[in-house]
Amino acid sequence: MPELRHDPIQKRWVIIATERGRRPSDFIKSEPAPVPGFCPFEEGNEAKTPPEVLALRRPGTAPDTPGWDVRVVSNKFPALRIEGGIDRAADGIYDKMNGIGAHEVVIESPHHDMNLADQPLEQFQKIMLACQMRLVDLMKDLRFRYVLLFKNHGITAGASLAHPHQQIIATPITPRTVAMELDSAREHYHHKERCLFCDIINQEMKQGVRIVAEVDGMIAFTPFAARFPFEVFMAPIQHSHDFAELSAGGLAALSKCMKEVLIRLKIALNDPPYNFMLHTAPNVQTKARRPGHWLTLPYDYHWHFEITPRLVRVAGFEWGTGFYINPTPPEDAARYLREVEVK
Repeated sequence: MPELRHDPIQKRWVIIATERGRRPSDFIKSEPAPVPGFCPFEEGNEAKTPPEVLALRRPGTAPDTPGWDVRVVSNKFPALRIEGGIDRAADGIYDKMNGIGAHEVVIESPHHDMNLADQPLEQFQKIMLACQMRLVDLMKDLRFRYVLLFKNHGITAGASLAHPHQQIIATPITPRTVAMELDSAREHYHHKERCLFCDIINQEMKQGVRIVAEVDGMIAFTPFAARFPFEVFMAPIQHSHDFAELSAGGLAALSKCMKEVLIRLKIALNDPPYNFMLHTAPNVQTKARRPGHWLTLPYDYHWHFEITPRLVRVAGFEWGTGFYINPTPPEDAARYLREVEVK
């Protein structure tokens, strides 16, 4: 019998199609091969990208030259432009503003064919550190209400270049998905004086059936109302609302946990295309803000990563209803991933 499950964070319903019961092998298919050619992200091609805004470099190397471990540059074709003012305006019933923001690329490694899951742990930590440093710096710009870190792995997931990289986009508004999380968290705290995410994490740890990995204070599990097969939610077990405040030890724990999850997904699903996103606290120092709106933010919100393998297509029913149909129960997905032998 199919189940309808409710997500208390996004307040949406998901159909878990239990009678389909699709296993990892049912999803394994070949990704389109990357088109070979010139890669501007490779070491030695620094002049072919915009100037770096941050780089973790080996001693004695100069900016925009070889000798880097992680490099961050502005996107050559940005979705939003960093120059100018927001200039909010009305157009009758409609509202508009200038497309102000920042769009950056985090080049994860000088090595063109090094999958993030296969990066040495030390390199993984450097990547996470560079992302954190850019988030902190972009939050200083009071035009930006939100900074989103995300990764598209594989052509099906939206990656236009094969070289391993992540992206960061800062926006002058809080994205709708994050705004729903913030509202749900604030409402839960108002009624119960507890963090909604902490309550979910505690229940998942108590039940155990959806846990994928638990590493040094980080937890990864398949959500109760997962939208997609093998979707994974990852967060610190101890309450923390802002990724920017994560310590060096916390970055190390995050790197270990995420690396393990990505390896399990890679082995179980034959290196599937996926997206991951960091949801963290918004910028509470922006110029235009509602008075008192974020008074409980440090207590009610909980930063986290969402990892969504791109194994099924979203079609007319999903677009028309806002429901998702997940053919693999999250409990089964978690079990399959736990059973993967990680060397």
